[in-house]
Amino acid sequence: MDGSERGAAQGWRGDVVFLRRVLITLGVILFVLLLWQVRAALLLTFAGVVVAALLLALARPIEAWSGLSRTWSLAAVGLALALLLGGAAMLVGGQVQAQMAVLGEQLPRAMGALEQRLGIDVPTLGEAGVEPSVVGTLAGHVASLGGMVVSAASALVLAVVGGFFLAADPALYRQGVLKLLPSGQQARAGDAMEASGEALRLWLIAQFISMVIVGVLAGLGTWALGLPSPLALGLFAGLAGFVPLIGSVAGAVPALLLALSEGGNTLIWTALLFLAIQQVESNMIMPIVEHRMVSLPPATLLFAVVAVGLLFGLPGVLLAAPITVVAFVLVKKLYVRQTLGHPTEVPGEGG
Repeated sequence: MDGSERGAAQGWRGDVVFLRRVLITLGVILFVLLLWQVRAALLLTFAGVVVAALLLALARPIEAWSGLSRTWSLAAVGLALALLLGGAAMLVGGQVQAQMAVLGEQLPRAMGALEQRLGIDVPTLGEAGVEPSVVGTLAGHVASLGGMVVSAASALVLAVVGGFFLAADPALYRQGVLKLLPSGQQARAGDAMEASGEALRLWLIAQFISMVIVGVLAGLGTWALGLPSPLALGLFAGLAGFVPLIGSVAGAVPALLLALSEGGNTLIWTALLFLAIQQVESNMIMPIVEHRMVSLPPATLLFAVVAVGLLFGLPGVLLAAPITVVAFVLVKKLYVRQTLGHPTEVPGEGG
């Protein structure tokens, strides 16, 4: 083979290598686009993983103490949660219905007082000044809100059912995921999945402890201030604490609205109450709990909430903290330690 033939062969091999790289790049781009199209399903799957981690965190003590199998322990946890949530829904639902009736009576008087104080005339839907388009717009918003509620309820049911399946046999699904990877990377990926799962379990325990304490403090505080329905306010404040950073603000909104109708002094004391609860949570409860569980840098969590919220909307905001926990563990373990070779402590490792 002379020089020209060797040059032609090398050029042909170079073209093949270039074409292969182009095809691989296009395949990666198409795969990323596909993931983007099914991002809602991926987020729902991750919600099922979070539910499974919570169920396992609650079922393992029952399994160890009673000797029951994993299936029966999960059934006991599911029954207990159903009874707890059902009782809370009945209690809070009755209180909310009573409060809505009171609000329906007080709202016309409040609107009349506002008109007299500001010297304005606020039109109502029954007056001729309100165009039918306004009613249609309001009806459209109500219908849209109803659709969102139905969609959220359906997603919640799917996440809970999927979480029970995942919690019943997590090893089965973990092995299924690992088989999609090259054999040389399966052990490394499995170790990272174990660490991230343990970190997620520890974070859920820490978050549950914080939510319970915040809910109790909010309930007792609003009861001492004389606000109506302190149990419902405490329950809402505790549940809102699941959303990082902004949850403490959102949890105070119903109490502040009720305090606003009671007068200026009550509003000030209610604001001071929730400010004190937020300070106790951030400076006393979470540092103590996270010292034994999982600690995330506040700035990292803040930017993660913004980024995940922009990508996935409100469902992403609700799941931003557990997503950050898993990503934090994977980055520290797979990249910082194993790729860069820097020693670092990985949350959930050795748990």
